[in-house]
Amino acid sequence: MSRRSLTLLIASLGTAVAIAVAVLVPVPYVILGPGPTLNTLGKDSSGQPLITITGHPSYPANGHLNMVTVSYQGCQGNQFNIFTALVAWLNPHEAVVPEGEICPAGQTQQHTQQMTSSQQTATAAALTQLGIPYSTEVVVVRVEKGFPAYGVLKAGDVITAIDGKPVTSQASLTRLIRAHPAGSTLTVTITRNGQASTVQVGTKESGGHPVMGVEVAEQYKFPFTVKISVGDIGGPSAGMMFALGIIDKLTKYDLTAGRFIAGTGEIEANGKVDPIGGIQQKMIAARDAGATIFLTPASNCADTKGAVPAGLRLVKVSTLNQAITYLEALKTGGSVPSC
Repeated sequence: MSRRSLTLLIASLGTAVAIAVAVLVPVPYVILGPGPTLNTLGKDSSGQPLITITGHPSYPANGHLNMVTVSYQGCQGNQFNIFTALVAWLNPHEAVVPEGEICPAGQTQQHTQQMTSSQQTATAAALTQLGIPYSTEVVVVRVEKGFPAYGVLKAGDVITAIDGKPVTSQASLTRLIRAHPAGSTLTVTITRNGQASTVQVGTKESGGHPVMGVEVAEQYKFPFTVKISVGDIGGPSAGMMFALGIIDKLTKYDLTAGRFIAGTGEIEANGKVDPIGGIQQKMIAARDAGATIFLTPASNCADTKGAVPAGLRLVKVSTLNQAITYLEALKTGGSVPSC
């Protein structure tokens, strides 16, 4: 074999191996694309309402208040090669991100927990907006080993008071603990398995502040039942749209006036709207579904530049109250802020 033929053979084999590797070896990325949208005022695929209210009067709702989602391809068992990634990079409706941002261990369970928490917080935000009272419990989620609370408090304990002062939120718990120097012993009132009791829990310094060594979460006790059914969709970003759907159903408001409105945004119990991820893909999903108005978290406005689909009007919101005010203004042709 001539030297030239040998060189060509080696080059051909190298190219074939490189192509085989590119085709067969998955890349550590995830492709984000427009996902399904669900009307919070409507029904799911089985014909059941997405939002069901029992124990309180509710009213018929018209139009669309759609939550939007992002679909993804990647993670374990659904990986792809470099060619698929390149095609997605060239698609203006998709994004390619490192898989560590989307699917680390336990992320699916975390997304499910976030969705459940988002539904509870959305209900709290809606009731806060409407002035309907409810109570908040601070529940122990985890006790840190090596801290004073370990072996004294347990997961599931409801902390109701510190030194006789009521605990009504996670912030109030933190404030009451920090009212004493590290090394203090606190009288903690708890409810465990339905029984109230008091225990003595010390504190020690961590991160420059006194702590007991517990991770807590807020749980709400509502005067009636709000059930939200969205199947296996996860994450917290539908919170604002859930809250708007609940308000529409609990009142004689007609927030949509028959229009197709979509939106996104994580919600806090006080009504603050927080930014979310995947805004560009969510706008595409909303427009493809038929939305003409898209409620956008103010903090996400910079991410929408140059990516707004034709025919979709963005409305910039920072709070749940703003979202309601702007939807009312749109009914009469009033001006509202946009991104």
